[in-house]
Amino acid sequence: MISQKARYALRALTALAQAESGASMMISEIAAQQCIPKKFLEQILLDLKRAGIVASRRGKQGGYLLLKPADSITYGDVLRLIDGPIAPLPCLSVTAYRKCEDCDGEQLCEIRHVFARVADATRDVLFSTTIADALGDTAKSRERLSA
Repeated sequence: MISQKARYALRALTALAQAESGASMMISEIAAQQCIPKKFLEQILLDLKRAGIVASRRGKQGGYLLLKPADSITYGDVLRLIDGPIAPLPCLSVTAYRKCEDCDGEQLCEIRHVFARVADATRDVLFSTTIADALGDTAKSRERLSA
């Protein structure tokens, strides 16, 4: 399961992606629109800013805006940034590999072989799905429901 922090990060990025091009949004505006606690959102946006995904502006027209286009921000990038390794087992992690403590050998581990397929499929979906893709999918779902 992904963390609440990761869900909030994805929702905040979705809100920023829906803002007019070049327009920034205030933290309070994002928090109210996405039902995210303001203090928690501040932390999340700072993490996203440090990673170069969003930028902040000061002043009357201040707030946060996407630094990267929504079609280049993947769910995988965000989840890895916020939650860390995506792999279900430490021996399958791309960024934080660690041998399992109770393992005699990775080549003969039945559990690893099954979860390797799970991890590969999960990564394929997460790193090929962007914030823009998710917005498009939601728009299509809304159209079907209203038809």
